[in-house]
Amino acid sequence: MNFHILTLFPEMVMRALSESVIGRAAENGILSVAAADIRDYTLDKHGKTDDYPYGGGAGMLMQAQPVYDAWRAVTDAVGRPVRTVYLTPQGEVFHQAMAESFAKEEDVILLCGHYEGIDERVLTEIVTDYVSIGDFVLTGGELAAMVFVDAVGRLVPGVLNNGMSAENESFHGHLLEYPQYTRPAEWRGHKVPGILLSGDRRKIDAWRVKEAEERTKERRPDLYRRYRALEDCREILLRRKLQHTDMTELIARGQAELICAQGENICLKDTMSGTCFHTATDIENGCAMIETVLAREKERAGKDGASREFLLVLHQDFMVEAARERFGAELLMACYQAVHTRREKLPVSGLYDAAGRREEDRPAIRTLLPCHLDVVARYYRIMDDPDENLAYLKERIGKGQMSGLFQGENLAGFVGTHIEGSLGMLTVRKEYRGRKFGKALEVHAVNQALENGFTPYCQIEENNMVSIRLQQSLGLCFSKQKIYWMTAKV
Repeated sequence: MNFHILTLFPEMVMRALSESVIGRAAENGILSVAAADIRDYTLDKHGKTDDYPYGGGAGMLMQAQPVYDAWRAVTDAVGRPVRTVYLTPQGEVFHQAMAESFAKEEDVILLCGHYEGIDERVLTEIVTDYVSIGDFVLTGGELAAMVFVDAVGRLVPGVLNNGMSAENESFHGHLLEYPQYTRPAEWRGHKVPGILLSGDRRKIDAWRVKEAEERTKERRPDLYRRYRALEDCREILLRRKLQHTDMTELIARGQAELICAQGENICLKDTMSGTCFHTATDIENGCAMIETVLAREKERAGKDGASREFLLVLHQDFMVEAARERFGAELLMACYQAVHTRREKLPVSGLYDAAGRREEDRPAIRTLLPCHLDVVARYYRIMDDPDENLAYLKERIGKGQMSGLFQGENLAGFVGTHIEGSLGMLTVRKEYRGRKFGKALEVHAVNQALENGFTPYCQIEENNMVSIRLQQSLGLCFSKQKIYWMTAKV
C-alpha cells in the first residue's frame, strides 16, 4: 500500500512515520509513505501558498492552484484515479471499520490543510473522502495524517508480526480490549488474576469476554449498546444455528454491522466485504429490509455518482422470487451450509497416503505466501473479472488466510477462508487427485478455525456432490434450507 501525503511540512510527517512499526514496514517494502511539499507547486516566486479569503474574515486560506498541481503530480505518477482524503474537523469521524476499508486500497492521497482551510473549489475537484480524527481543531492536518497512516498501515498484511493481533484488540466487535498482564505475577502488591495462570483456555476466553464487556459498558456505553444489539441478534439466530451460522460468525468475528432487527427479521452487513446477510419471517418484512439496504447503498453510491452492485445473501426460499421481481436482483448460486458443530479437532492420521516415503517427500501443509499467488490464480476463480479475482486471492493470501499442500516443492492443492468467514477455495490439481489431499486440506482448515476460536463452516453449491460427500464424510451437519447468494444494482 502507498500513502501519498500533500503537506506544507513534509519533514514533520516523514520523520515521525519513519519510526516504529510503520517505519519498519516501509523499510521492508510492505508499504510506502511519501510526502509532497505543496510549496513546490506554487507559481508565486516567494513560495506563497495562501491568501486572504473573499468576503473577509480572520486568517488565511490555502490557494487552489498549488494544492491541485501537487495532487495532479501524484495521480499522474500513479496512472489512475486515487482515493483522496481531506483531513478536516468537518469530515466523518474516523473509526476502525473505516481504517479497514482504506487498508484495501493500493494508493491513498492524504491532503493536510493549514491556516483557516483550503479553497473550496479544489476540494470539490479532487477530494473523495472527508475524514476527521475527532471533534477538536488542530493547527494543521499533519498530525491527523500520521494518525490515519498508523491506523490504516498496521492493517496491511505483513505489517504486524502476528496476523491475529489486528483482529483481537480494542473496538473489535464493538468491545474494548480486555485487561492484559505480563511478568512478574505480582507487582507492588497487585497480582495477576489467577484464571490467567490456570492454563484453561476456555475459562480464560470466557474471563476475557466478561472483562471486555464490563470495561466497554463502563467506559464506552455507546459501543456497548451496539455490542448488546448484535448479541441479541445472535441469540435469536442461534435458534436455527445451521441455517444462520454465516450470520452468527460475522458477529463472532467482529465484522457485523446491524442494518435492521425486528424480532426474527434481521439484516447484517459484513464490514469487510460489504455483503448483506438477510433472514426474514415473511415476504413483506423481508422486502422492507431490502428496501432499507438499497436506500443505504444508494446514499453511498450518490457520494461518487457511480452505480454499483452489492451482494445479498438470503436465507429463505420465498425471498428469492420476491427479490427478483421487486428489486431486479439476480441469483448467483444456491448452496447448502455445512457446519462443524463439535468443538473437538478432526483427526489427521491416515491422510496423504504417504506410507513408505522418506520424510522430505511426504506432503506438508503450509501457509501460502505471495510468491504462490500466480499458481493459485491459475487454478481457482471466484470472480469473472481476472483482475478482481487476482486482487481477492492476493488479499486472502496476504492476510494469511490460505494454506497449501506441498508435495516436495510443488503446490498440489490449497484451501482458504473467505473474507466473510466461510471455508472454501478447496482445490487439488488434477495430477494429485485420488490421494486424500482434498480431505487433508479440509481437515486442516477446520482445525485452524477451531484454534482461532471460530465455528468452521462452508457453503456448497447445491449440485456439487463431490464437495457435499466430502463434508458428510467429515461429519459436518447440513442446513435443511438452502442459502441464496444474489446480486442487486443501485
